[in-house]
Amino acid sequence: MMARDLATDSAQTAATETMPAASIPPVRGPIIISRHGKPALDRTKGPRLRWQDYVDWWARYERGSLAEGQIPPEALLDAVKDVDIALTSQRPRAQETAALAAPHLQAEPHALFNEAPLPPPRLPRVRYLPKTWNVLARTAWLNGHTLDGGESVHQARQRAALAAEMLHEAAREGKVYLAAHGWFNRMLRPPLRAHGWQEVHNGGDRYWSFRIYEYRGE
Repeated sequence: MMARDLATDSAQTAATETMPAASIPPVRGPIIISRHGKPALDRTKGPRLRWQDYVDWWARYERGSLAEGQIPPEALLDAVKDVDIALTSQRPRAQETAALAAPHLQAEPHALFNEAPLPPPRLPRVRYLPKTWNVLARTAWLNGHTLDGGESVHQARQRAALAAEMLHEAAREGKVYLAAHGWFNRMLRPPLRAHGWQEVHNGGDRYWSFRIYEYRGE
């Protein structure tokens, strides 16, 4: 009985060793994607804004930095301490996040990873806090609303596909870290899955949260 088992094991080992290389997924990544830290501009604070004022608020938010005195969580620091490639969006809050989380690398900023736009609906005679406008704007945008020729949801999905392709290719070179944004990070998930990436750690979507993807083959 033992001889038969040894013969079977030997045959399986030989079959594995002679398996065509094309059937074995290449080594890539992993890919770690985090949301940025807490911004200095607080969406929960007043004053209440008209939709036109919210357009200006969002523009200031996009140009803004992180709130001072933040330290990345130990879990994130540990996850990215040995990354080979660091990428960010072009927004200061994302670039500052990468600099704090992975100071051993100079992160490369790319517009492909910028947050999806938040065009507010033109609602007259109402004033809301920025956090409320965020919800209204995201809902309107997902339903086809744009403002002054801004990026549509369809165009953002195309951009997410290109961004996922960039991450997929970068992962050929080793472990990748991306510091980006809450909503756009969500948009990356379907095209990453299509490339063969599986989420193996789900840290949620809060500030400083992160997810880890491992390559399983297309």
